[in-house]
Amino acid sequence: MLEILEKISADSNDIGQMIALFDTLRPPRAIDGARATANVRTLCQLLKGNPAHAVALRSYARNLVASRRHASLYTEIGVLSNDGFFSELRTRIAYRILPPALGNDYLSEALDQIVYRRTDYIWMSAVPTEDWLALCDVVCHAEQRADAPRQDNLMLPGLLDAIRTLSYRVCAIGLEPRLTNFHTEMETYESPFMVQNFEVNAWLDAYQRKLAGDDLALEDSRHLLVMLDQCDTVIGKIRKKALSQGTSIALTYLLVSLTQSLDRMRKLLMLVDRQQDTDRRGAAVALGLELVEAHNNKYMVRDLLRDNVDLLARNVTENASHTGEHYVADSRKQLRGMFVSSAGAGLVIGFMALFKILMSYLRAAPLVEAFLFSMNYSLGFVFIHLLHFTVATKQPAMTASRIASGLHSKDGRNIDIESMAELCARVIRTQNMAVLGNLAVCIPTAWLIAMAWPWLTGHHLVSPEKAMHLLHDIDPIHAPTLIYAAIAGVCLFLAGLISGYYDNKALYTRWAQRISQLRGLRRLLGQERLDRLGVYLENNLGGLMGNFFFGIMLGAMPFIGFVLGIPLDIRHVTFSSANFATAIVGLDHNVSWELVVTSVAGFLAIGTVNLLVSFGLALWVALRSRGVHFKHGWQLLKALGRRFRQGPVAFLFGAREDDELTEKA
Repeated sequence: MLEILEKISADSNDIGQMIALFDTLRPPRAIDGARATANVRTLCQLLKGNPAHAVALRSYARNLVASRRHASLYTEIGVLSNDGFFSELRTRIAYRILPPALGNDYLSEALDQIVYRRTDYIWMSAVPTEDWLALCDVVCHAEQRADAPRQDNLMLPGLLDAIRTLSYRVCAIGLEPRLTNFHTEMETYESPFMVQNFEVNAWLDAYQRKLAGDDLALEDSRHLLVMLDQCDTVIGKIRKKALSQGTSIALTYLLVSLTQSLDRMRKLLMLVDRQQDTDRRGAAVALGLELVEAHNNKYMVRDLLRDNVDLLARNVTENASHTGEHYVADSRKQLRGMFVSSAGAGLVIGFMALFKILMSYLRAAPLVEAFLFSMNYSLGFVFIHLLHFTVATKQPAMTASRIASGLHSKDGRNIDIESMAELCARVIRTQNMAVLGNLAVCIPTAWLIAMAWPWLTGHHLVSPEKAMHLLHDIDPIHAPTLIYAAIAGVCLFLAGLISGYYDNKALYTRWAQRISQLRGLRRLLGQERLDRLGVYLENNLGGLMGNFFFGIMLGAMPFIGFVLGIPLDIRHVTFSSANFATAIVGLDHNVSWELVVTSVAGFLAIGTVNLLVSFGLALWVALRSRGVHFKHGWQLLKALGRRFRQGPVAFLFGAREDDELTEKA
């Protein structure tokens, strides 16, 4: 370190010397904060012991700063660009592979060369602020000759330019049609995004005149902070409105960019306004560390997705949560309704299993077969949705969001475990009833179809070889059945996200209003029927699209495995149970009890895995989208176990008191 200090020239403009000095401060491991702190303190002591080195380092650092432009460092690092989400995503991916060329014109490029390791912000943040300030004091307050001219603040012009640039950017984004059309109050009343620009420009002009020597009283920046707070209020209203009216990636990107720009303006105003009674020195160090961290992560795709997708994911799961209200029964009467609804779905699935077996006999090309299977699944699930029936495994993606939205506390800080346990118990009994309804009708339907098939065609629906193959497919021990069931669970989870996405899209793009304006359909259906159609599609677009894409995923999964050369397939509890009944008839009921037990255990295990995987993934996303970190799993399990011990029948099938309360309500 001392050798490098001796080589530093006060008149040099070579950034290589600063890079070498900074390398001596960097510890071997980024997490070694103690070593980093010791290095900074060592440098500070060396400069104190040799003021000449401190003077040379100060002059050298001023040369580096004076020869580079500053404003872009404060306006671009840590603030999203105006290119849009997908353009920013492409840029980050490209620069992660091949970083951009660096020059010597901008201070941000110098930062790129000095803190070139992506983990530099970790050890720099671990060094106490007092040590950074002590190092700055040693360098900046090094002894000078008495006749030395007073040196200006090199950072101030760049800070002022950055504030003006950010103000114009906030004004421009605030006038974007995506914002003004979504929040029409900005067109009725004076936009705070425009007002802040007027006030910031007036304040900066006065600041520049005062720096030029004019004798005027400069107001502090508190009134500017009030303007920025008003902008934040509008952003909060738009975010809240988006939860009920939907959002888009483009709108979310604008809101994130606005929030980052406003936050950066506040921090810069704190640094340049000397009339505010704040810790400006500590704020400067905090901003510097923030810029280093943002610079180290500026090409991280994960951060871009985290900042922009969270609100969209919140809206997706919020819409799924509203749908999930229909999948949570509060009384035995509602449980009976769920059983009937699930029984209807079991009837349809029994015929869907028949169609799939018949399609397999066509011996079509793999792509054609995948298309036929996908359409069988997709149209069947859509038909079930149109008839208001319920597929049990479709519940978890919806009910998980309902549980996440039910995470509330009485004091606003601690989760109410008892309320949470009650909601989970209702979800469990509702799902059990739905599975029971599906299987209670699906198995007899498939069995009756298989029994009637010889009367219609003269032969069994499946040969003994095909029947044994169907039973092998649901064997949980000697086949990768549960892995395929987990893949189906992932598909169920994705279908839930798709449902929420299209529900959000239908709300955001106002499908009901757009459909009601179609003149061609108006002449065909009439305005009243067209309005009802628009409302129906807006309320059910997510369900229809989720079921449609779920069917495509189930039908295409074996084909994807065939193309990739890996054993990919799916196992769904309802189709597995239907195949079990069909296979039993195909073998003329000549099966051992061991095979029956194994097969029944197989499709029950498939159903369990379907539910657990889809529910776990959906609950994880729902919690993440709400910023909730649930750490009370063991307490929740104990509360559920206590409820089960107190009344197993009531836990599984609901209490009679629930019926009475529901009727009174």
